[in-house]
Formats: sequence, structure tokens, C-alpha cells
Amino acid sequence: MSLSERSSAGNWFTVEPLDATTFSIAEYGQWMKVHSYLFLGTERACLVDTGLGIGNIKTLITELTSLPITVISTHAHWDHIGNHDLFDDVWVHESERSWLSGGYANEIQLVRDHLTERPFTKVTPSGFNPESYRPPISNATTMIRDGQLIDLGGRSLKLFHTPGHSPGHVCLFEAETGYLVTGDLLYQGTLLAGLDDSDPNAFFDSIQRMNRLPGITRLLPGHGKLEIDRSLLQAAENAFREVKKKEGLKIGSGLHSFERLLIRL
Repeated sequence: MSLSERSSAGNWFTVEPLDATTFSIAEYGQWMKVHSYLFLGTERACLVDTGLGIGNIKTLITELTSLPITVISTHAHWDHIGNHDLFDDVWVHESERSWLSGGYANEIQLVRDHLTERPFTKVTPSGFNPESYRPPISNATTMIRDGQLIDLGGRSLKLFHTPGHSPGHVCLFEAETGYLVTGDLLYQGTLLAGLDDSDPNAFFDSIQRMNRLPGITRLLPGHGKLEIDRSLLQAAENAFREVKKKEGLKIGSGLHSFERLLIRL
């Protein structure tokens, strides 16, 4: 069965090849439409985020590759770490290390309410129960540093600390292909810059930093539709600049609407 056939067969994960050795793994059946990404080298593979934890992403990954897996966390919010506990090599920024080991124990009902805020649009895997759902407790093995490279054998990814949405948010860039994994820094929809742990000014700085990164050919977002234009980075920078001009770049200033995106503060 081809990947495209598997994607249309009704399974929870939708696998979309970006090229022969790079894949998007999406969860379109839940309203946040979370994306994880798999990069294959010659010596090991990098899995960027592990999804919601509704389905077992490791089972899928082992169908795609037999290489050892390194998990890179764009950030440690619950909707991106749902299968972290299934892997032995997990990287996260130091500022969010405790989020992995905490398991969101004090916010579990809020997490469940957010998970089921809208009905699922695909059949969930056997054994999944939203009433007992909880993000896993996991342990990081490596603390991510700004500018750090991860060598997969024949290809490498550069990690950029891009705080704002969360204090330890990270983007990944592959110079050879021009792929930029933006995580929750940028996607088509409402950017969340006003969460309890967000920093709106740092968010703006991170958007500007990534927009000035040379060689970007494709943006790989953490949510929503996979195909977004590289120019969305410039649109986001313009939007944040406009909010700042109006002295609204602060938590609690509300929803700011623009032609191509929204910013919630």
C-alpha cells in the first residue's frame, strides 16, 4: 500500500511525503490539525514532535524507517508531546524540560476539554478514550541550544531558539532543502502569543529572525493546512509590527485580525 493510499484509508495519521526522505505526519481528525515531521538521514532519523497521543505514532514511524529515532520538540505543549514517552532519545529546550516530566497533572481537565472542544472528524484509534486522556510523563535526554546542529548522516538540521509562543520554542532549518519547521511560531490561522507563558515581544523578534533567514523554500507549520506560502512570514512580521505600533503587543490586548492571519494576545 502506498503512503497516499494509507492516508485515504481512514487511519488516524495522514502521511504526506515532502520528498523521498521527508514526511509530514498529520492528525487532521482533531480540530487543531497537528503536524509532526520525519526527516530520514543515512544513520538516524529525526522526528519533530510526536503529536497528540491519540494514536501511536511510533508504530507508524517503524513502518516508515528502521533507523534510530531522535525526537526534537519544537516546544513542550501537550498537543506536541503526546507520544514522547515511547522514545528513548528526546530533545527539548531547557526552559521546558520540567513540562515533559510534569505530565500536565494540574491542568488535565483543561487539556481534555480543549482536546474535545470540537467533534473528531475521523474515527479515533481503538482503545482511545478522551475521558481518560492525559499527556505522558517523559524525560528529555538532550537540552537544545540555539544554533545547534543535529547530524542525521548525509543531512543536518539547524535548531533555532525562537521564544514567544512558549519560552523554549524551537524552529528547525535544513539549508540543503530550504525547509523551515516553524512549529507554533507560524501557521495559517490564529497565532497564540498571549498564553500564560508567552512573550509577545519575543514572538515578534523570533518572527523577524526567521524571516531574515536566507534560503527558505518551504514552511512546515505545526498546525492547519500543510501548504502555506513562504511570504506568510513577511505577513506575520508586518502584522506584529502593526500591533506594536498601536501599543497592543501585550498579553490581554485581545484578537488582532489581518488579511492572512490573526494574532491572539
